[in-house]
Amino acid sequence: MIFRRALQREFTHAAAAVFVALFAILISTVLIRLLGQAAGGRVPAEAVLALIGYGALAQLPTVLTLTLFIAILVSLSRSYRDSEMVVWFAAGVPLTSWIRPVLMFALPLVVVIGAGSLYLTPWAQQQSSEYRDRLDNRDDTQRVAPGVFRESSGAQRVFFVEIGAGEDGRVRNVFVSEETRDGGLVVIASAEGYMRSDEEGRRFVVLEKGRRYDGRPGTPEYRVMEFERYEVQVEQKPAVSQPSRTRALPTALLLAQGDKRSMGELLGRIGAPLSALLLALLAIPLSFVNPRAGRANGLLIALLTYLVYSNAISVFQGWVAQGRMSFGVGLFLPHLIVLAMLALLFYKRLSVSPFWRTRSS
Repeated sequence: MIFRRALQREFTHAAAAVFVALFAILISTVLIRLLGQAAGGRVPAEAVLALIGYGALAQLPTVLTLTLFIAILVSLSRSYRDSEMVVWFAAGVPLTSWIRPVLMFALPLVVVIGAGSLYLTPWAQQQSSEYRDRLDNRDDTQRVAPGVFRESSGAQRVFFVEIGAGEDGRVRNVFVSEETRDGGLVVIASAEGYMRSDEEGRRFVVLEKGRRYDGRPGTPEYRVMEFERYEVQVEQKPAVSQPSRTRALPTALLLAQGDKRSMGELLGRIGAPLSALLLALLAIPLSFVNPRAGRANGLLIALLTYLVYSNAISVFQGWVAQGRMSFGVGLFLPHLIVLAMLALLFYKRLSVSPFWRTRSS
């Protein structure tokens, strides 16, 4: 029918606009958080772009779910506001006839959301976790950045390099502060330095033309040494892998483990496409707008419904992970409640519409 083709086209245009807006908000939020971490020295500047990509992929199912819900809600609300719904109802088209075009538009996105929730999100979480592990396992020389005070991995040294390595591989104006085991303090300042490796693969920091200050803070006891060349061996930090979080585990591994935490995480992953499908259908009755009244109230109610629904899934997920509820009850109960509310809203809209029945031919 004409209205189905028109709805498909409007849904597509609205979804594209909503997705761009939501994705831009997501990228901005992740970028601000990572830039704060980079400014504090917890994340190197060159790692920000990769972590933004992993973070965006991990949140993609949530963005697509919101896109689907808002696109259908906005499109149908506009039809009510412009009195197009009155025309369709007067032509004998019931409200239930909107279910088919909504499903035709929603089902491909629901499949993508399901694939993203079950496979893409845990993969992105795992890659982000492994990338952060590699950053944490770097030795102290790789943590140094020009113009920034950096703390060593063991929190015993503080480095500062005013000018980074040029073509000759040398850094200028190096400052190192180290706390000794007996409570003393060693401060080294040199004009320049560089890295070298010997035949056995050991790495050394070579500082030239500087001074070393040994002393104890708060006492007059200190010692000053000038040097032309000062070498310090860099301890190779063994690679330590942090245990994988449940959110980063593959779906097949969650099924194989079968413990409470795994079942709770699996509930959340399965619930994502189910909630997207029910929200798409729920947008049909929630899109009702009185043309003579404001439209803000209906939109606020719809967004509040989404927040309550998504938080309810998280609550049931936590209960299953804690063993307070069985997996089957936690998986189906929130969706059955929304399904009952959906049937009630359709009944309410159909009962007040004078054109709820299809005109007989």
